[in-house]
Amino acid sequence: MNSQQYHSATWQHGEVRLRCVERWQETHDVTSFRFQGEQSVKFHFKPGQFITLMLNINGKAVGRSYTISSSPSRPYSIVVTIKRIEGGVASNYLVDHLQPGHSVTARGPDGAFNLVDINADKYLFLSAGSGITPMYSMSRWLTDTQVGSNIAFFHSAKSPQDLIFHQPLQQLAQRNEHFSLTYCLEEGEINDTDTYQGRISLASLVSAVADYKERTIFVCGPAPYMQAVKTMLEQAGFDMSRYHQESFGDAPVVPLPSAAVADSAKFMLHIGDVKTPLSAKQTVLEGIEAEGLPIIAACRSGVCGACKCKVERGETQSSSSMTLTPDEIEQGYILACSTTLKSDVLLSLNG
Repeated sequence: MNSQQYHSATWQHGEVRLRCVERWQETHDVTSFRFQGEQSVKFHFKPGQFITLMLNINGKAVGRSYTISSSPSRPYSIVVTIKRIEGGVASNYLVDHLQPGHSVTARGPDGAFNLVDINADKYLFLSAGSGITPMYSMSRWLTDTQVGSNIAFFHSAKSPQDLIFHQPLQQLAQRNEHFSLTYCLEEGEINDTDTYQGRISLASLVSAVADYKERTIFVCGPAPYMQAVKTMLEQAGFDMSRYHQESFGDAPVVPLPSAAVADSAKFMLHIGDVKTPLSAKQTVLEGIEAEGLPIIAACRSGVCGACKCKVERGETQSSSSMTLTPDEIEQGYILACSTTLKSDVLLSLNG
């Protein structure tokens, strides 16, 4: 540690300018980026939280949220781990362009999916794909700060080539008596860790973690995976008050063909002089982005609050309002990524 770090400011929340100091490949399509503050800074966050990177891509402001994969027990740098996604605007841009020496603005940290706000005695981490990132941060923090933490880590992936953090997780399991590591692979096999074939099932979970009903469960991964896990646990009689999940993804931009929109549209979204038709299944965010209007859509899952906007007239239905205050909800604010129309709507982007 150099003398400057002893006098570092502490970043707890807000906006900070970061400089990429290192990048490396985790797998063939997953890259990790290590950042330090442009000004010396000590990062303070809760294991499992995310930051939102504010980018300028082809002249457009784009924000995306990524879970911090490093541990707050090592506070002088911060790491995010990003999977390249077909059609992913931000993920592809970062993997293709962000190099050591480049700078980026970040906001946060945010997120209630963390080990400080959720109490537990025994942990079960269930993850799939890049959903492993918060679990890795949590595991590093627990093993750094709480000797003897009881952790069962059960990760699902397509193949051995898709295992993110395999070697460091294996080392954690070898060094910590109460840390068990299990993989579920759709294809292929590995020899150094307990492995099941296919997709996660109650039988494989019970075999790997016999006391799973005694644990607090943290889940992160693609939406179909999380839905399958949630259904499986509900049917098994798990106490769902001890079930917690998180989901992030750089959703690919796949606009509906204009004819398809016209055929399925029921309602009209009005934003200033702009009108765009939406079906009952399309989100307000889809309508805003289809018109190229300025909005930050970071987590795209109703968690970060970046896409807050105000309904001036009309009816909507929201699946998430977790970052909105009761007063904001009363005033008509919504999260565009988690809201659909129930009538024609007049929307204000600036509130």
